[in-house]
Amino acid sequence: MTPAQRAIAVTIVIAFLAGLAGMGLGRLVFAPQHSPSLHEVLHDELDLTQIQDQQIEVLERDFATRRRTLEVEMRAANAELAAAMREEHAYGPRVTAAVERFHAAMGELQSATMEHVFAMRDVLTAEQRTKFDAIVASALTNEHQ
Repeated sequence: MTPAQRAIAVTIVIAFLAGLAGMGLGRLVFAPQHSPSLHEVLHDELDLTQIQDQQIEVLERDFATRRRTLEVEMRAANAELAAAMREEHAYGPRVTAAVERFHAAMGELQSATMEHVFAMRDVLTAEQRTKFDAIVASALTNEHQ
């Protein structure tokens, strides 16, 4: 290997390592911060009684099942949409039907989520509800407390 080739090889290796280092640093600096879920905040900030905690656990378990069902439906609608787009190559009847199927499942999920939120709220005391309402409002508007 000539000195010129060696210099090029070293430059390539250094550039590659610098790229990896930059990527790693970018992940550390710009990685999304974990925002606690509504359930985590509920358990951490509302000082639930053991009975309330048990009631909410049942609600969460039931909702998780419903949410998974609707998420499966949304994924199926997306697969249907992908197939329709490959075949129609336009905003045709199959694409429209797949979009409507997805929107229906997404709407059901949003409604089920709201029913779940209000079911949890019903378990709380008046003082806890005030805090809960503020937490939910903040979550819906992406405000940080």
